[in-house]
Amino acid sequence: MDRSDLSEPLYALEAHRTDMGEATIAGLFAKDPRRFADFHVALDDILFDFSKHRVDRTTLALLLDLARAAKLEERRAALFAGDIVNPTEHRPALHMALRNTRGTPMRAAGVDVMPEVLAERRKMLAFAEDVRNGRVRGAAGEPFTDVVNIGIGGSDLGPAMASEALSPFVAPHLKLHFVANVDGADLADTLKGLALDRALFIVCSKTFTTLETMTNATAAREVVVAKLGGAAVAAQFCAVSTAQREVAAFGIAEDRHFRFWDWVGGRYSVWSSIGLSLAIGIGAARFEEFLGGGETIDRHFMETPLACNVPVLMALIGIWYRNFWDYVVEAVIPYDQRLRRFPAYLQQLEMESNGKSADLAGAPIESATGAILFGEPGTNAQHAFFQLLHQGTEIVPVDFLVTAAPTAADPEQHRLLLANCLAQSEALMRGRTKTEVETRLRAQGVGEDEIAALAPHKTFHGNRPSGMFLLRQLNPRTLGELIALYEHKVFVESVVWNIDPFDQWGVELGKELALRLAPLVADKGMPLDGLDTSTAGLLAQLRRWNGK
Repeated sequence: MDRSDLSEPLYALEAHRTDMGEATIAGLFAKDPRRFADFHVALDDILFDFSKHRVDRTTLALLLDLARAAKLEERRAALFAGDIVNPTEHRPALHMALRNTRGTPMRAAGVDVMPEVLAERRKMLAFAEDVRNGRVRGAAGEPFTDVVNIGIGGSDLGPAMASEALSPFVAPHLKLHFVANVDGADLADTLKGLALDRALFIVCSKTFTTLETMTNATAAREVVVAKLGGAAVAAQFCAVSTAQREVAAFGIAEDRHFRFWDWVGGRYSVWSSIGLSLAIGIGAARFEEFLGGGETIDRHFMETPLACNVPVLMALIGIWYRNFWDYVVEAVIPYDQRLRRFPAYLQQLEMESNGKSADLAGAPIESATGAILFGEPGTNAQHAFFQLLHQGTEIVPVDFLVTAAPTAADPEQHRLLLANCLAQSEALMRGRTKTEVETRLRAQGVGEDEIAALAPHKTFHGNRPSGMFLLRQLNPRTLGELIALYEHKVFVESVVWNIDPFDQWGVELGKELALRLAPLVADKGMPLDGLDTSTAGLLAQLRRWNGK
């Protein structure tokens, strides 16, 4: 990192990184009996423990100096004030307004958006309740039993993740389905065995032109028309979009069209009408609890001093690892099967937001920005890639997520799950020395030659950092809190890196090229002039095979 306005705190952090040398996390605990007490934050029904991270009090103080030098507090105020924080699209980013339950004014371009937000929320939640309770029915007069959300990116990952996470709260007579992939197998497998006259299709596309979404939506419409007739479209479909004319042309009536705004990025949109499928599943009251969880974190982020502000701490620790330790990868491991898709949700949130190489002024960034993020649920992950986390040559900081009490799951199994989560966190930190390995092997009666051969393979260096999010229980409120924590973490990182976390031009490039190539895939007679030899060669082979 080379920004001149940050030169002093950056220099201090580089020097501190050198001073830390070979200091271990276990050694920090040994020196400081108050380490856990001072290195965790209890927030509502979530406890964030960062004591197993490779930081000490000096680290935190210097990172906070860096945040202040980057003018975090001013940029945070600008975010909530509705200023243009997405300069490449000339937009504010006011997703916080979507979970504002009090109606406190929030402005975009000087205009309070809350009257429109609240009106749209009331309309969406009323429709959700009517579907849920059978008052809104399909073309044949049957109540809906299946809801099929058609979207991609944030229009899919958010509601799909949240619906699975909150599945114990979904009405038992409803099944929620999510179609995103333009691969026709996704839609075909979803529709297999579905009673179309009992299926509500929700088409989620801001512009109603997204290639993957509209391809799937059109295919679903054709199936409905073929089975139920053209008049059924109005009864079986609804839409979440900003494009009124396109929605109407598809055959969806105004009372089935739910809106959001251009100041809502797709990966921040689950709080809006994009969450309609979730609202139908869990009901309006639970959906409002979900919003309330996010709103709680907004107040925490705005009002809490930086030194004990959870999203700020999350972000600064991430910056410490990315920019001063050169850790390239992060892992998120939820010890909760229903949070199975949470890492995928965070992949979009973090990597699409902060995977940037130009700063706000368009100049190249010399430092590293967003980390690569991956994850799977524990304990599955333990038997898949934890070998690398424990003994690999790359250091991968881990976020563990676990609940104190299960929701609709066996308590005895949950106790075993908790033990595994805590054990992995401890094992990553402590490791096992060669001396400890040799002592254990001798106690088992292993001979000295075999001990010498085995000990290097059974030694764990430890000193692998991790944080822990302990939730009282996974419910709509705590899920809302968890999502908002990571949203604000992403924003804080973007401020220090001086990048725009609300655009995604890399995504747009792929869409543009796909539209150019689609006719060449469909029409084998079109010339392949102007293509690179690899693309032309692959298309030629496709044509030969498909021609047969």
